[in-house]
Amino acid sequence: MAMNARPADRLAIAAAQLNPIVGDVSGNAERVRRARAAAAADGADLVVFPELFIAGYPPEDLVLKPAFQAACRSAVEALARETGDGGPALVVGTPWVEDGKLYNAVTLLDGGRIAAVRLKVDLPNYGVFDEKRVFAVGPMPGPVSFRGVRIGLPICEDIWGPEPVECIAETGGEILLVPNGSPYRRGVVDQRLNVAVPRIKESGLPMLYVNQVGGQDELVFEGASFALNADAALAVQLPAFCEAVVTTHWERTAAGWRCLQGPVASIDEGERADYAACVLGLRDYVGKNGFRGVVLGLSGGIDSALTAVMAVDAIGKERVRCVMLPYRYTSRESLDDAAMLAKALGVQYDIVPIEPAVSGIMQTLDPMFAGLPRDVTEENIQARARGTLLMAISNKFHLMVATTGNKSEMSVGYATLYGDMNGGFNPVKDLYKTEVFRLSRLRNQWKPEGALGPGGAVIPENIIVRPPTAELRENQKDEDSLPPYAILDAILERLVEREQPVAEIVAAGFDRDTVMKVERLLHIAEYKRRQACPGVKVTLKNFGRDRRYPIVNRFRDSGEPLPEPDKSLLTGGASSKAEAFDF
Repeated sequence: MAMNARPADRLAIAAAQLNPIVGDVSGNAERVRRARAAAAADGADLVVFPELFIAGYPPEDLVLKPAFQAACRSAVEALARETGDGGPALVVGTPWVEDGKLYNAVTLLDGGRIAAVRLKVDLPNYGVFDEKRVFAVGPMPGPVSFRGVRIGLPICEDIWGPEPVECIAETGGEILLVPNGSPYRRGVVDQRLNVAVPRIKESGLPMLYVNQVGGQDELVFEGASFALNADAALAVQLPAFCEAVVTTHWERTAAGWRCLQGPVASIDEGERADYAACVLGLRDYVGKNGFRGVVLGLSGGIDSALTAVMAVDAIGKERVRCVMLPYRYTSRESLDDAAMLAKALGVQYDIVPIEPAVSGIMQTLDPMFAGLPRDVTEENIQARARGTLLMAISNKFHLMVATTGNKSEMSVGYATLYGDMNGGFNPVKDLYKTEVFRLSRLRNQWKPEGALGPGGAVIPENIIVRPPTAELRENQKDEDSLPPYAILDAILERLVEREQPVAEIVAAGFDRDTVMKVERLLHIAEYKRRQACPGVKVTLKNFGRDRRYPIVNRFRDSGEPLPEPDKSLLTGGASSKAEAFDF
């Protein structure tokens, strides 16, 4: 690669919105090389990669292993040497050990050397983030010098508060290049802009925001990288949910540096973004873990139907196997609907009756159960027989079982351990039942770009309009045991996402006894959720990294209005100092 000669008042900066794999240090380095070659062909001077790209994000406790730290450092040093060819420089994120401390760092690689290192200052420690667990806090960052331009390199959370960017501006920064590992959740695109704009207005500096794309366990990163000028005008918008290497063009003006108008992709939001996140999360979980494909139980209900469609959209019909596991309570309607869906998707479809398995288990237990009435035990045996058969198919054909339970069921424990909860990954785990219905209707009218499944109405209308049922006994309906889903989901959203007290939810118009019942079910189902497989996060607070409740937990909301603190009892005032208290 030959150096691109450019006047000092122009820069071409490529945003490498790519999909790393956590722990694949050599593979991630190769991704850097390929992106650099593509950017060089496009005339780029500098290529910017997402946060901790060499390690993959988030590396969690893997980053504490000295061997992993050394592998990342070696990869960065090799890339630095390669920039001695005169081609584009690199901004690459990596773990960095200095003076015995481990940092979340970004490196500037140019001219055959590591020209600069900047360390992350604001370490997020909320929601899905645990960076204070593994990283040390870096010093306030000044800009780095790159070919006569003073560039600020705040890392992700460093722009969520004013201080790091303020420090960069006060020490002569001219352009902000921000590597990010910002995962998807509803409304996050607008939230990022609402964070970036104040930093731009406070500093007067333009910004290139480069975000990761791809699935990592339950997190999905949608990319959607962008460039904003100092007047907060959008100059470039990269697409969401796909990789892209896009060269942005910058020029120095009398008022400072400005990004020239470039491509502005349309960004899907709301339910379309939720669907795309579920598909990408499933695709990468299967692909990055090396599974041949997936198998799932197709019941004729809405949850398994949407899961099947997402699976085909994610990895293609040839790698999806659907199995109907009927019992005496399975209706002809369910059999017909499941067959119609499988035909529409073009997947391999098997029917494996579970009567012999259930009968065998019941005969084994008959002496012990003699004289006892039938109850939920017998219903659970059906679910567990199905779970065992699906796991056997998984083992024999090397397919991952895709679990199909929605967030409403996971919230209140309307699921069977070692039965319908069996599986490796659940793309609909963070979708409430009402959202499953909405996304099913959406998918019948629209197919996301890059989806591998057929277009058109793939989910039979009857599956969408039928009252939900587990079909574990005659004429069973979900609403025999649960409030109507429209009410249940509205209560759950307030309890889970907002952590609202019962009294506040009741004051909003919900029946007190219903809210108390739902709150109780939510708490006692914690032991089930702790044993559930991971699934894609799309809401503000998922069951997993976001929400960590103890299993042994006797606290229950009484439903009474919250009492005001009695400040008269705090005679010394609130303080952490010992002298504030009279010992």
